[in-house]
Amino acid sequence: MFDPEKQLTLRSATNADQREIQDLVFGILAEYGLEPDLDGTDLDLNDIEANYTDSGGLFEVLTDTTERIVATVGLFPMDDTTIELRKMYFAPEIRGRGLGKKLLARMIDKARNLGYLRIYLETASVLKQAVHIYEQAGFHPVGVKHTPRCDQGYVLELKNE
Repeated sequence: MFDPEKQLTLRSATNADQREIQDLVFGILAEYGLEPDLDGTDLDLNDIEANYTDSGGLFEVLTDTTERIVATVGLFPMDDTTIELRKMYFAPEIRGRGLGKKLLARMIDKARNLGYLRIYLETASVLKQAVHIYEQAGFHPVGVKHTPRCDQGYVLELKNE
């Protein structure tokens, strides 16, 4: 269990989850007036296993008691030292419970354990809660951006502990 109060379960995503993950991600993008990029940024969701698991990263989902996916997060290897945090989205009914901080802390630990030196991410400034969580976790703004719907890039240097 990830959140005993709501009985949420964290598990690895598979390609069988692809449609449900896309529905959640694209629905949240629409909620904030952002467009999916099916031929670019969101192409990774067409084959989660190849783009994440098989390439040395990971993609996880939170499910509720009915097995419905209510949150997503991925770590996508960029090179030998940098991994990208991608697709961290939460259904409206589970927001505001501190799950974003918990899941982000988990991803930071996972990236460190996988041997990466930094985590990179891109986000849109309209996702104010996400930006706040990233900055609280120690991510610093950087100028590099390659995702059309995102206007902010962040990096976190990982220290070996």
